[in-house]
Amino acid sequence: MTFTTDFSAWVGRCQTVVDTISPVQVRQMAVTLNDNAMLSQPNAAALPAGWHWLYFNPLEMQSRLGVDGHPARGDFLPPVALPRRMWAGSRLQWSRAFAVGSVVTKTSEILKVTQKSGRSGEMVFVTVAHNYVDGLGPLLREEHDIVYRGWPSADEKMALAALGARARAGGHVFERTSANPKVVSADAVTLFRYSAASFNGHRIHYDVDYCREVEGYPGLVVHGPLIATLLLGHIETKIAPGQFIRAFEFRALRPTFDLARFHLHAEGNSENFNVWSTNNIGEVGIDGCVTLG
Repeated sequence: MTFTTDFSAWVGRCQTVVDTISPVQVRQMAVTLNDNAMLSQPNAAALPAGWHWLYFNPLEMQSRLGVDGHPARGDFLPPVALPRRMWAGSRLQWSRAFAVGSVVTKTSEILKVTQKSGRSGEMVFVTVAHNYVDGLGPLLREEHDIVYRGWPSADEKMALAALGARARAGGHVFERTSANPKVVSADAVTLFRYSAASFNGHRIHYDVDYCREVEGYPGLVVHGPLIATLLLGHIETKIAPGQFIRAFEFRALRPTFDLARFHLHAEGNSENFNVWSTNNIGEVGIDGCVTLG
């Protein structure tokens, strides 16, 4: 397959969404993460880093959803024909923390669309810039990389099946580890609750039959932004409590599933930390870095 689609008309396209940082989603996220402090006083603190992903998500009519549960493409995002969509990574820079109860405007712009072909098949990368502003000024600038891919090859399906079998059997060897990795369990209920709190209809997170029969995964896929949020929370609560996170960037390298536990890792000094997750068999899943203010 060779790409012939010209997506240049989508570069520079913008959209604006206004949302209220409601305590409803704060409470929903708090119970999902067993955070008693945020549950008991959802208005008493700044929004934890990464929790902004609970808001501003598309409210699309049911009739306009694709087979994967995402809104149909061709409106804001380009009409990429490749069926699988994944969160490839993000770069975030905070000016201030989001305040619960505030009204925030998110303006998004498509920065670039890149088409690639390689050993993994055809791929399209879409980079979107998001700027968040409240009544006091800028809060956050985020660049989000989305990747679209074709259906899994036979080799990819075999590798995913082998990963699933190894995870179920308890096979686990850290590719890279830290001094005190944090163990995380994310079962089907956890993934459903995060999908509900963030109004994310992507079926790979809650429809196991779709995962296995259509996209070739051995189990439910743990949300990339959920793992990223857990890494940020690990810094905020365990590694550098009370410190303001100024910047965070990460790449999603491999998927993590609901088949077994996974781990969060952090190493660094008083200002800069390397952070990463390892998946159900110990391979690096998300790799990133955090800068404190």
